[in-house]
Amino acid sequence: MEQRRGSVIDMARSVSASWTGMPPLFLLRSEDMSLVRMVIPVESAHDTVAYLGQLGMLQFRDLNPGKSPTQRIYANQVKRCGEMGRQLRYFKSQIESAGILIAARSTIEKDVDLDELEVKLSEYETELKEIASNSARLFRSHAELTEFQLVLLKAGRFFTSGRAEAAFAQREYDDFEGSMDSPLLLIEQEMQTDPTKGQLGYVTGLIPKLKTIQFERILFRATRGNMVFKSSVVERPVTDPATGEKVEKSVFVVFFSGERTQAKIVKICDAFGASRYPYPEEPSLQRQMRSEVAGRLSELKSTLDAGTSHRDTVLAGISYQLDFWILMVQREKAVYHIMNKFNMDVTRKCLVAEAWCPTENKTQVQEALMRATVDSNSQVGTIFQEIRTKDLPPTFFKTNKITGAFQGIVDAYGVARYKEANPAVYTIVTFPFLFAVMFGDWGHGIVLLLATLYLILNEGKLGSQKLGDIMGMAFGGRYVILLMSIFSIYTGFIYNEFFSVPFRIFGESAYVCRDPSCKDSRTAGLIKRPGYTYPFGFDPVWHGSRSELPFLNSVKMKMSILLGVVHMNLGLALSYYNASYFNEPLDIWYQFVPQILFLGSLFGYLSLLIIIKWCSGSQADLYHVMIYMFLSPTDDLGPNQLFSGQTEVQCFLLLIAVVAVPTMLLPKPLALKKRHEERTHGRSYGILNAGSDGESVDNEHDHHHGEEEFDFGETFVHQMIETIEFVLGAVSNTASYLRLWALSLAHAQLSAVFYDKVLILAWSYHNTMILIIGGFVFICATVGVLLIMETLSAFLHALRLHWVEFQGKFYGGDGYQFEPFSFATLEEDDQG
Repeated sequence: MEQRRGSVIDMARSVSASWTGMPPLFLLRSEDMSLVRMVIPVESAHDTVAYLGQLGMLQFRDLNPGKSPTQRIYANQVKRCGEMGRQLRYFKSQIESAGILIAARSTIEKDVDLDELEVKLSEYETELKEIASNSARLFRSHAELTEFQLVLLKAGRFFTSGRAEAAFAQREYDDFEGSMDSPLLLIEQEMQTDPTKGQLGYVTGLIPKLKTIQFERILFRATRGNMVFKSSVVERPVTDPATGEKVEKSVFVVFFSGERTQAKIVKICDAFGASRYPYPEEPSLQRQMRSEVAGRLSELKSTLDAGTSHRDTVLAGISYQLDFWILMVQREKAVYHIMNKFNMDVTRKCLVAEAWCPTENKTQVQEALMRATVDSNSQVGTIFQEIRTKDLPPTFFKTNKITGAFQGIVDAYGVARYKEANPAVYTIVTFPFLFAVMFGDWGHGIVLLLATLYLILNEGKLGSQKLGDIMGMAFGGRYVILLMSIFSIYTGFIYNEFFSVPFRIFGESAYVCRDPSCKDSRTAGLIKRPGYTYPFGFDPVWHGSRSELPFLNSVKMKMSILLGVVHMNLGLALSYYNASYFNEPLDIWYQFVPQILFLGSLFGYLSLLIIIKWCSGSQADLYHVMIYMFLSPTDDLGPNQLFSGQTEVQCFLLLIAVVAVPTMLLPKPLALKKRHEERTHGRSYGILNAGSDGESVDNEHDHHHGEEEFDFGETFVHQMIETIEFVLGAVSNTASYLRLWALSLAHAQLSAVFYDKVLILAWSYHNTMILIIGGFVFICATVGVLLIMETLSAFLHALRLHWVEFQGKFYGGDGYQFEPFSFATLEEDDQG
């Protein structure tokens, strides 16, 4: 049985390894899913579910949604596992508090079943609680005797001076009372009321050091000064018997006169949490009591050490099996929790289960079911069959640790509907690239790359540790940050920025000064050398020349528009991909086609003008061209004309955009209405021609009864909202991509400010201390602002561009995730 169980585990690991190693191409659509039904004999149900949990290929459906947890079949078993889980958590906390390392499980020890484990855990819990109770009682006695010993050691020296002061104070108090003009009868009455007045008494004990001054003040007021208070601070903290914590305390002695005063003092001691202990007056009794206390402390220490040793022995024995027991109880609880989702067939003594399964893994599931039948010695095997359903299957993408991070970005917006195009395939490239457009600086990119490589090279060590929220998010997205840093280095070379400093890496500049002194290079500008262009990226002199800086910003702005149009057209292409896959010709002809024509006739044309202007070197004003394309489409463009026949082309494109809007609005609702009427017409003839085939009539009626009623008004309003949203969104989304230019400009300017106003300014003072301070401030500003805040800002903006501008064109995101029942998930949660 152990060999078979091991073979199933190996098979599950191989399947899991094959899932996590798939290339990104398989992310495009969800894996094919099948709904299967299993009829499992009761005697083999537990082993069957355990085998399926090892494989991790089935997501079970709850066939008892109307039942509460206490009404389910295996509610008592789940409760038992919960109680054992509580006991194991108690053992783990005791082991951690005792400082015992949890040892690895012995491989030669025989496994126990759930019933034996339940009895064993109860015995261990009873024994440990009894040890803890006895230890607590002995510990309290030891703490009390320790305090009593301190009183015996420190209070003796108070008595000689304290008694003399108390006697002197009492005589003064009596003389003062006798000298008053009060009747003698009143004095006699007081003596009769408190006949002990005039006899000296004392109270000894310990009080927390912080309360000593207030304690003395309250005693003085309560006794009207008729007392003597002495205290001495204990050199080291003392264990408080009530709380068990180390507290700094003081030994005190209060000398007083009268039983009433004693009662007041006792109440005050109790209110302040002071511990009171007797102190004999005779020296012989003091020596005898010190000896008895010391002996008793020695005995208690030996008893406590023996109890602690016995407790540690018990906990050490538990620690060898603790991890295995925790995993075993978690698995058993998960198995019974899954079995509670099954239906019980009392007549056939079997359980009926339904689950979603990847179609290509049905063979592995059937093999596991056969092995479970053999291992459980069941006479009847599990019946496994695929059933047809109209329910929407869960979405399952095969990912690895690299693609899984990008899939998580998409799933945070919404899980893809079954067989819907997955944006994560394109997000793997577009997300880090759009981030890099805003973050482009190859110096900052290298720093970000080095930090990410540290996380990746130490992922085994860091993955087993408990990281903070921010560090945990960075570690989980380490491969996303890796690509972001690589793309940032690439765009940094294009922008020619290294901590805002340009370098002539790819050759000399294409511009020269107007005179040899180059005094006016930053004012009047430079002269471009004819026939020469900087080989790669932006020319280094663009960063410092006032005349070329607007051109640099203009290039970034136009580049943002081009990237945005390409990105949105990619989203529209995926909408066509979805419509063609789900066989929706209405969405293709009345939604995708007019949308692509509208977007292409306006913003595609704008992108074409940008490229023509770059290639031709024209000085045409594209703002003027696009505005007057709507206001005066037939007017002559004059100096803003980029190619011949541009006016006619603009009129034609404007006509296409105008026609595309009603095409998106009207045809689809009318086509849906016509299709509904045809289906209704065909249904009426089908019922009349059914004849005596009553079953077909019933099936036809049931089929159409499940269809939703068609409301043309609601459909038209919905289509109108979508049309308005797309037309307005086409403008706003295109403008939204200008954030690429804005954040790139902000990043470059912040980097330039930190470089010029901090580092260069500190260097200009020619002072070592100022240079060190300036370098420190520059590093802190670069790391805190540019590498943390700017990274987070660019990340969030790239996330918005993908969620709204890109995914909004095609992505529904209203599916649900495939979450198979797997023991591996329990182990990951336990490690986390």
